[in-house]
Amino acid sequence: MYYALSMVIVVQHPNNSNQLTKRQFQTFDIKLIPINFKGKKQTMKNVPTLYEWAGDMKTFETLFTKFYDKVLKDDLLGEVFKNMSPEHIKQVSHFVAEVFGGDKLYTTEDKGSHSIMIGKHIGKMLTEEKRQRWVHLLLQTADEVGLKSDPEFRSAFVGYIEWGTRLAVINSQLTENPMASNEPMPEWGWGETGGPYTPNEN
Repeated sequence: MYYALSMVIVVQHPNNSNQLTKRQFQTFDIKLIPINFKGKKQTMKNVPTLYEWAGDMKTFETLFTKFYDKVLKDDLLGEVFKNMSPEHIKQVSHFVAEVFGGDKLYTTEDKGSHSIMIGKHIGKMLTEEKRQRWVHLLLQTADEVGLKSDPEFRSAFVGYIEWGTRLAVINSQLTENPMASNEPMPEWGWGETGGPYTPNEN
């Protein structure tokens, strides 16, 4: 689809700066091609998972290794993570990679589950300030390590980080894990969250 845009250029009369004639008005048609994001998305035959688009497991391990190096040195978050397990970085890398469509290393090799990950936040009493600092440091690290920065991937990546950290803050105020042990792992793709947040009343 094309759109025509008319432009008028006015040229002064060579003998009289105040005199203009019809012959001195010229009209041009310019063809503009509208950007169709939906059409562009539909032309991709095999849409990769977020994991595949990001790279590989090394991509996630590099990201979180450098990220937690910042966290441990941070004046606000250092105290929260100072006693984290030596396996923490690997497990978080595996968890996010699996959520993004990668190999199920977190639920197999690490013997983890969504419920177990939720349980790590119970009773931590995290604050919004700490959540925001965590997000800031992770996105800063993502830029530093060269994580894919195209708008589509980053919007999905940031969407997941916002969703996950806000749930972490909510769960950190609880004394018991609200999630059943057999609940499936979350799966995050290029789309939406699926609806508004509704607290688990069970």
